[in-house]
Amino acid sequence: MAVLSLLLLGGLWSAVGASDMAVVTCGSVVKLLNTRHNVRLHSHDVRYGSGSGQQSVTGVTSVDDSNSYWRIRGKTATVCERGTPIKCGQPIRLTHINTGRNLHSHHFTSPLSGNQEVSAFGEEGEGDYLDDWTVLCNGPYWVRDGEVRFKHSSTEVLLSVTGEQYGRPISGQKEVHGMAQPSQNNYWKAMEGIFMKPSELLKADVHHAEL
Repeated sequence: MAVLSLLLLGGLWSAVGASDMAVVTCGSVVKLLNTRHNVRLHSHDVRYGSGSGQQSVTGVTSVDDSNSYWRIRGKTATVCERGTPIKCGQPIRLTHINTGRNLHSHHFTSPLSGNQEVSAFGEEGEGDYLDDWTVLCNGPYWVRDGEVRFKHSSTEVLLSVTGEQYGRPISGQKEVHGMAQPSQNNYWKAMEGIFMKPSELLKADVHHAEL
């Protein structure tokens, strides 16, 4: 679904900063910034020439590239209701808006660094259990201004960027891969996007927990 059509959904959506509650919620469409290397998580209909041959996932410096939007969904075979705040420790899927494939990892070697390959997999948002990533953060919920890590639920690698750069046909884009060890290379932050408003009930629950 194009980002423009999401904007037309009206009251269900709020632009960044418009909600009075700074949590990241299911159904939101966001760009994710790797804070160490200042690149946004990106994909496009370009396949790896080695490894799995699946759709490549990279990091780009451009702020305006529409291929950097991802929709936050529940883990495989589940539904996460729109507006539900994402809890720290919760497994999710990230579905690439423009191609409908999910952020994915598996035991293939990444082409540049020799770490674990990260790809985009599936059709129209449906792939398999290797699309599930657990959100690692401090506190009860993933908040918009906080740094988080994404741990692959099956292989336990962390979504990372270490600076290796591709040549043609995706010159200047950085390799995104999975790494076993936590470091500054695997911190991410929600940036530009369209955030689903938390439900009134959930806002009340969170407010109660903070009292």
